[in-house]
Amino acid sequence: MSTIAFIGFGEVNTPFDLIEKKCTAAQESLKAEGLEVISVGPVTDDEKGEDVRRALDALEGTSFDAMVLCIAGWIPTHAVISITEQYRNKPMILWGLCGWIESDGRLVTTADQAGTSALRKTMSDLGYCFKYVYDIIGLPSRSSAVADFAKAATAATKLRSAKAGMAGYRDMRLYGTLYDGASLKKVTGVEIETFEMLELYQRYQAVDPAQRQEIIDYMLKNWKFDKPAKEESLQMAAGYFLAAKQITEERGYSAVSLKDVDGMKKLLGFPPAPIFTLLSDICKVSTIPENDALGSVTQMMVKYLTGQCGAYLEFYEFFEDRVLAGVPDFVPSEIVDGQVTVMPAAFGELSEGILNVSKVKPGKLTMCRLVYTDGKYAMHMVTGEGIAPRKWEEAGWTQPAPQLPGLEILLQDTEAFTQNVMCQHYIIAYGDITAQMTDLCKILSISIL
Repeated sequence: MSTIAFIGFGEVNTPFDLIEKKCTAAQESLKAEGLEVISVGPVTDDEKGEDVRRALDALEGTSFDAMVLCIAGWIPTHAVISITEQYRNKPMILWGLCGWIESDGRLVTTADQAGTSALRKTMSDLGYCFKYVYDIIGLPSRSSAVADFAKAATAATKLRSAKAGMAGYRDMRLYGTLYDGASLKKVTGVEIETFEMLELYQRYQAVDPAQRQEIIDYMLKNWKFDKPAKEESLQMAAGYFLAAKQITEERGYSAVSLKDVDGMKKLLGFPPAPIFTLLSDICKVSTIPENDALGSVTQMMVKYLTGQCGAYLEFYEFFEDRVLAGVPDFVPSEIVDGQVTVMPAAFGELSEGILNVSKVKPGKLTMCRLVYTDGKYAMHMVTGEGIAPRKWEEAGWTQPAPQLPGLEILLQDTEAFTQNVMCQHYIIAYGDITAQMTDLCKILSISIL
């Protein structure tokens, strides 16, 4: 849950009961949005500064993700800045309330936007990270916009201590999946820890047979097998999952990536699709293959903003009005339309594995990816409508070739998106999350493409 410090403001000569009533209603609207509120105020510009000191005393020792400056009437700037300067590193929302219309048609105002318009540039000049929101008479309160920014601040706080685990490095010698550790830590706070595939193999060899059988039973119960899988494949899937689970839980990873083609498949002889599926479904961590570091960070951004897992999709074909995006290995059950469906299959010279061939849920979605170019981070995102794909296959699979999980994603301007596409992997979230992601990127000083 997001926690905010809520401070109401109103000028000392404005009727106090009006300011208090407006601030109380604003607080309740934020609680209804799911926020935990630390309430302070209302604060006035009293000559002795007693209200400011009272507010600072009330905030001392508290912990919160963002500060809401609720301007319920005109307030001289100094009264607000005297408080915010002590918390200048916190994300803030400058929220101006509004007046009302009496039954006889008279507009009554406490000059809320006089207060916010006096503050907005000052806060910008002081270098605060803030969002400016104002209500309009006759329209619904914009408490949801305030709450969205507060939740983005909470996501940014979580990222500061987040860790992703990665077995191996630079699968297939790709460039687009690389990362710069120091700048990534500085901007997002995320730490990417690598661990050796040797450790994964050693833990796999020591897995308890009874625990392994429990996972096999889980797969047989929860997954639909189009064809029976080899016992060896089931044993390897369960064993390597348990080994990865141990590492993930011991080190507190929120996301996991494994060296796929040049690692699990080539060296250990087992395609990791079921491992990723189990890690996502049982351990509730975001998963992506091929050492895709920035893809993994994008997943965590989506997860902390929305609660969704942030599944990855890979582009296969571009059309005039859409893109075909799918995966050659797995999708988490969270985005499966119906039951998780798997089958044994092999691709080219690679060993046979347990391939996830589930259908993907259709619907409105956002595709996004964090990118790093010329020393700067940016977020590329677009909204689209995911629909069930036509019958398709990737050449190279044993026949009859599997229908891979995927969607045809309808876009308003496919050409504009593809001319800026940043990687083969993009992260999806259901619904339009562009406003929430923009808030998070603003807090992290990440530009939007």
